[in-house]
Amino acid sequence: MIKREQYISKIRPFYDSDLIKIITGIRRSGKSVILKQIMEEIKTDNKECLFIDFELKTNRTIISNADELIAFVEKHINSKKLYLFLDEVQNIDGWNDACRTLRLLNCSIFISGSNSKLLSREFTKELSGRYVSFRIRPFVYKEALEYSKQIQEDYKVSDYLVWGGFPASLNQKELESLKIYLNDLNNTIIYNDLENRYNIRKKDVFERVVDYILVSNSRIVSAKSISDYMKSQNVKVSVPTVIKYLAYLEEAYVISNVPLYSNKTKSKMNYYYKLYNEDVSFNSIRTIDNRYDLTHNMENIVYNELLYRGYEVTVFQNKNHEIDFRASKDGKIYMVQVAYSVVDEKTYKREFSAFKDIDNTVKKIIITNDDIDFSTSTIYHYKLKDFLLMDEL
Repeated sequence: MIKREQYISKIRPFYDSDLIKIITGIRRSGKSVILKQIMEEIKTDNKECLFIDFELKTNRTIISNADELIAFVEKHINSKKLYLFLDEVQNIDGWNDACRTLRLLNCSIFISGSNSKLLSREFTKELSGRYVSFRIRPFVYKEALEYSKQIQEDYKVSDYLVWGGFPASLNQKELESLKIYLNDLNNTIIYNDLENRYNIRKKDVFERVVDYILVSNSRIVSAKSISDYMKSQNVKVSVPTVIKYLAYLEEAYVISNVPLYSNKTKSKMNYYYKLYNEDVSFNSIRTIDNRYDLTHNMENIVYNELLYRGYEVTVFQNKNHEIDFRASKDGKIYMVQVAYSVVDEKTYKREFSAFKDIDNTVKKIIITNDDIDFSTSTIYHYKLKDFLLMDEL
């Protein structure tokens, strides 16, 4: 497995800190691998490490609550600092109570979990000032390319546009096995995790709504527009219920909703936002007859890439034109437009006109899958394959 230095470099300064290191992210994004890579780094200095994986039923049988966890760890504590790794810790009742106690017993604690409730108010209030958090995501293309070379496989940009970057998906050598893996992962997250956790009774309605949401990536929506569409399909679901379902998907890190900002009002536009999938495979596995949604998947990939690089991202409404992303970092602002192709003259005019009246002190960028360079005197054109290999805008 590749070393994901982009993440580890941010965690490394806290190795010896008494702050609890919380590593979160969607299932199968590589959190456990990162925890183990951190442990191997620490072990090179002959330090004491203990790794407990709570996805293993045998471990959950031995340790099911805070008191049992504390008692188990205490057996491994001596005069040296103990580096404690608790994988998928949300499976343990009272894990936060245990961590509060163990950090006072000369332990440096690293925990991971696939549930954003790890960072919810009820938990972080108790851990206030005692933790730092890090979000892990599926592979961006550079990581997917590095890993594919490591396992001696070919992974093109066109593959990434359809199948995304869940690490284990790159190990699937046949298309059928790839689809089976991704569908099983989808079923685990959507059906096993969310339906069971929230005791959803109308599972058929929930699944219909989720399917619609996940094929609506990179589109402006509202809870009302989703409710109205479902009603047009003879599925009755209220706006408050849609809002709940959206929150469930965000909690499991399946989607992100990005606010829409208006240049006219200089403010956030309430109720409307763009939805992006954590990985574009969630869209592709729902595609009929292999008609993959490359246009919206491409925008989704650019969004995920900008987050990976540390940009703060919003959608920007420039009068009557929508600019896909306003990306800011270190005091610099970039306006980024994404289009699959601008070869067609009508599309070219529409996409480039989105930058009309934007100050030239702001760097204006358009990203397409075209091989021809469409840069102008004021607008930079990046080919997708080049953008995905860049480090900065």
